Amino acid sequence: MASPSLSFFSSLVSTPLAHRKINTEHKAQVLNFRVFLCELVTAPSATPAKKKHWKQGEYPGVSETSIPGYSKKTPIKNVKKKLDRRNQAKAWACTVTEALSDCIIKKQWREALEVLDMLREQPFYQPKEGTYMKLLVLLGKSGQPRRAHQLFDEMVEEGCEPTPELYTALLAAYCRNDLIDEAFSILDKMKMLPLCQPDVFTYSTLLKACVDASQFDLVESLYEEMAERLITPNTVTQNIVLSGYGRAGKYDQMEKVLSGMLDNPGCKPDVWTMNIILNVFGNKGEIVMMERWYEKFCNFGIEPETRTFNILISAYGKKRMYDKMSSVMEYMRKLQFPWTTSTYNNVIEAFADVGDAKHMEYTFDQMRAEGMKADTKTFCCLIDGYANAGIFHKVISSVQLATKFEIPENTSFYNAVISACAKAEDLMEMERVFKRMKEKQYQPDSTTFSVMVEAYRKEGMNDKIYDLEQEKHQLFSNGYRYE
Repeated sequence: MASPSLSFFSSLVSTPLAHRKINTEHKAQVLNFRVFLCELVTAPSATPAKKKHWKQGEYPGVSETSIPGYSKKTPIKNVKKKLDRRNQAKAWACTVTEALSDCIIKKQWREALEVLDMLREQPFYQPKEGTYMKLLVLLGKSGQPRRAHQLFDEMVEEGCEPTPELYTALLAAYCRNDLIDEAFSILDKMKMLPLCQPDVFTYSTLLKACVDASQFDLVESLYEEMAERLITPNTVTQNIVLSGYGRAGKYDQMEKVLSGMLDNPGCKPDVWTMNIILNVFGNKGEIVMMERWYEKFCNFGIEPETRTFNILISAYGKKRMYDKMSSVMEYMRKLQFPWTTSTYNNVIEAFADVGDAKHMEYTFDQMRAEGMKADTKTFCCLIDGYANAGIFHKVISSVQLATKFEIPENTSFYNAVISACAKAEDLMEMERVFKRMKEKQYQPDSTTFSVMVEAYRKEGMNDKIYDLEQEKHQLFSNGYRYE
């Protein structure tokens, strides 16, 4: 029996309902702001008072202003007008600033840049380091490192002095998008600026990018450079490297770093160290090693936190050890640790992986009943779960619900929809979603291409595979940038 069509996606995903709503509200705000400005600019100015011209031989005599102690009072009506205008100007400034902050919180980088441009046109505008810092971080997380660099240059042109923190935020934008060469260029530029020398946070950011890319030779060179500059790695730095070695299966180096932390009074392992080690073994399905290290860290005197238990739940869920998963959740309740969105996401993901739609839905309903806010990962798991169960009409309803809740879209979200289309054997809709993904400037990754290539391979569409490989090559050559 042919699987149901997902043509609904073309009207849902390709028609940005949530985006249209946001844009409508945003345009309305912009229109109101500009109308208000026009009213201020075009408001009729007060007519200058006519001077009294005395005829020849006349004398004004005693005037009010000639009486000692007399002071002419400004009419109350004029004072009220001035106060109203001043309050309206303050309200305008607060409204635009709040709109910018709201866009940043909602991760709407396009709208945030539009509001910033509008803000720059106002006479009260002053560039602030904190605002640019938030925008640089947002652009980096949104896969827009080159726009982040452009914004950084505009900031400097406005007279805002760059700082090590701002340079590190720009460097992090490139690191987040695996553009390591560009990140090292930023590092070299920082070294040449006396007031913007790289610090331990700069090097920690670069180290994370290197270990994520498995470029461990660069890790060693960065450690040497830090030693030359008398920069001591802290616990955060070591945790980053520890995580990289663990994911790469380099357990000897991982234990070497951990032993060094235990011997160094100024760089002791913490709960993050514990979470990293547990996550490494949990993701690899090595449950015995995970449990053994959990006991070791507890013996070191490190207390687990909510994230620690979420890691355990995720690991047990992936191995379908539902009894242990439930035991951890009960233990959390006993210790009064709250169940978070991540807790529910891990449980939903466990049922989604095996296509258990019934228990997945029950967990999602319980999540909403407790007032827990769903996020992008929640809906990615729901879409995957329904696709694995072959319930494609509920895939559509999940996408629709995500739009209703204004859930932020990202690459993972589109990957989930593309994967669902492939499982439904609706390749035409898969291509439409892929096109829409690029139009909205969400960067395709290795998962995107592997899913689509496999879908084409099943149908023997070698020409499509070739075109996709060419596009993938062009994407990587352009530094992950679709314009």
